[in-house]
Amino acid sequence: MSPGKRLFDILLALLLAVPLGIAMIVIAALLLIAQGRPVLYGSERMRGPGRAFTLWKFRTMRPAAADSGVSGGDKTARITPLGAMLRASRLDELPQLFNILAGDMSFVGPRPPLRQYVDAFPDLYAAVLKSRPGVTGLASLIYHRHEDRLLSRCASAEETDRVYARRCVPVKARLDLIYQRRRTLCLDLWIIARTVRRVAKRP
Repeated sequence: MSPGKRLFDILLALLLAVPLGIAMIVIAALLLIAQGRPVLYGSERMRGPGRAFTLWKFRTMRPAAADSGVSGGDKTARITPLGAMLRASRLDELPQLFNILAGDMSFVGPRPPLRQYVDAFPDLYAAVLKSRPGVTGLASLIYHRHEDRLLSRCASAEETDRVYARRCVPVKARLDLIYQRRRTLCLDLWIIARTVRRVAKRP
């Protein structure tokens, strides 16, 4: 990550800290009343080969003893009503502001992968993760809805993993590498603006 991109992330995070902080307090209170503890959900993600960090989100699912892999149709029944609203608006990802301030993530970049996929595709992710993982990115903007449709049809964790590895990982990686080659401040601002616009338009 270039010093300029890191400076942009810090300044934007500080600018948004107060309004997003108020929103996070309200959401946390609603979750505590509606779902109880824990309010946050921490998931191990990778920012490079052998470099793990904890990605934070608001908890949107009922806890399960054995929970792993990406979310597909096999996990739909565990999503709470309030969690579904947070997911649709992407407000569940607000705690990632702390990941940005800690330097684990950027506002724009490839979505941080789970360790199992970095281990399965080490060369691919060694290239993709030369960019700092992001809250949103070119792949998220272009492919996220199609990915959701593909994974929502999966009836088991095994099917979800198979579909994600075969159909989602290669496409998202190609888009992430296009972003990496063409990244500019203007492109980052465009991706952020398009993400906000898309979220605001969702019913």
